[in-house]
Amino acid sequence: MQVLEFDTVVIGSGLAGLSAAYHSSKFGSVAIVTKSQLDTSNSYYAQGGIAAAIADNDSPEQHAHDTLVTGRGLCDHDAVDVLVKEGKERVLELVKMGMPFDKEGDNFILGLEGGHTKRRILHAGGDATGKELTCFKLDLIRKEKNVQAFEFVAAIKLLHKDNCMLGVQAYDFKTNKNIVFKTKAVILATGGLSRIFSRSTNPHTATGDGIAMAYEAGAKLADLEFIQFHPSALYVPKKEAYLISEAVRGEGAWLLNQKGDRFMKDIHPLAELAPRDVVAYSIFRQIQKSDKKHIYLSLKHLDKEKIKNRFKNIDKHLQEYGFNLTEDLLPISPAAHYMVGGVRTNLDAETNISGLFVCGEVASTGVMGANRLASNSLLECLVFGKRASEKAAKLKDPHFTLEEPEPIILDADNEELFLNYQNELATLMSENLGIVRNKKSLEYALARFNEILKQFSKEENKYNLIKIKNAVNICKLIATAALIREESRGGHIREDFQKENPDFKTHIIQQKDKKIHFEPIRN
Repeated sequence: MQVLEFDTVVIGSGLAGLSAAYHSSKFGSVAIVTKSQLDTSNSYYAQGGIAAAIADNDSPEQHAHDTLVTGRGLCDHDAVDVLVKEGKERVLELVKMGMPFDKEGDNFILGLEGGHTKRRILHAGGDATGKELTCFKLDLIRKEKNVQAFEFVAAIKLLHKDNCMLGVQAYDFKTNKNIVFKTKAVILATGGLSRIFSRSTNPHTATGDGIAMAYEAGAKLADLEFIQFHPSALYVPKKEAYLISEAVRGEGAWLLNQKGDRFMKDIHPLAELAPRDVVAYSIFRQIQKSDKKHIYLSLKHLDKEKIKNRFKNIDKHLQEYGFNLTEDLLPISPAAHYMVGGVRTNLDAETNISGLFVCGEVASTGVMGANRLASNSLLECLVFGKRASEKAAKLKDPHFTLEEPEPIILDADNEELFLNYQNELATLMSENLGIVRNKKSLEYALARFNEILKQFSKEENKYNLIKIKNAVNICKLIATAALIREESRGGHIREDFQKENPDFKTHIIQQKDKKIHFEPIRN
């Protein structure tokens, strides 16, 4: 078993991980561990952009207001304050370093997305902001001598003692060997979990590994019941969901039902630009009323040349599916997109385990509340990635001996078993924990999750069996929180409890081997 020592180990190579690694490199040696390639992440595929109050007619206070409204009463105010104020600073730093956000003359082109009352979305490459931003960060990191990347290496266990992080156990798919990363600070930036649903906008790597590892280590998890479904994912039977950015609606696209009616005008004053939870739910209801599994997105009334220039990548991808962006009615339906909750942190991205930091989609920093404001996610990566690195650098060595763990075995004979369970779990999640939920379906799913978990709860060293345990644990945690929250709020809608309940204006906290408890909103 190979043992390597670093000052900081970053798990994940999305924008949060890359930001954390870049800033950590100023303080010591850094390992970036990613189970795929460095450029495979939700961040890389983000089309919309990054929100920041840089316009003369905008302010961090207005940005905070929009974030709080969209978060439906569950945002921690201090975290939102940090996000909007430091977020503006982080974006301007990127500009100073040469990040090529789109401009018209000397002015940035600012987009509008759901829930925002001002144009404040910076984008790059039209609709390729995530790709441009992560590649920009990657180029910076490749110049840092203190950073070493480990691609196709899966982090599997967080190694700890007496509530202190000691390292990470991982498996190298290239050499088929175990690696132990010895470190005093782990920054978890593994992204989301939306691939546990049948229909998702996420890459295949977004399976919630970080949540499962943190849970097994004893970290607190918060708000897992809130899953954001992106309203406008292309619907083609037997094909992967393809995300059509909210920025398209920001430029004036309409949502039409099967009758050709623009239904959002009667539902919300912002119409197509209402917060995502409202739009996704409204589309879901329209689909229920028809004999089709989709509605339509229409750009036929917009300036064709302007739209094709603004959304070059979306236009190109739609052509591959046989659609014309500006001429056709585009069939769309919601798809699992973003994990709103995550591993609970303080304002420095610290968890309840000393030496374990979390940032990006896998974190619950308190910023997102019950529903993420569009394009706040990339901003959160920048802000809390930097904060995590700075606090991690101040840690002292815990002076515990890191004992060599039992090796992880790559058990190819169990691969088909894993795939079978993965498919079953995805179906259970989609059918029972989708956009609309109820007690009966939640209890049904939870009973099945518990049955599966009994078979694999003791699994410690066979890779595919660990993956089954992790996946079902995640599903169980989401279902448990969804069953407890007897109300509808943000990305959690109960048809048996259709209104917000002020008694649930609180975070649901789950922790291994401990009773579920509640934490008040930080005002």
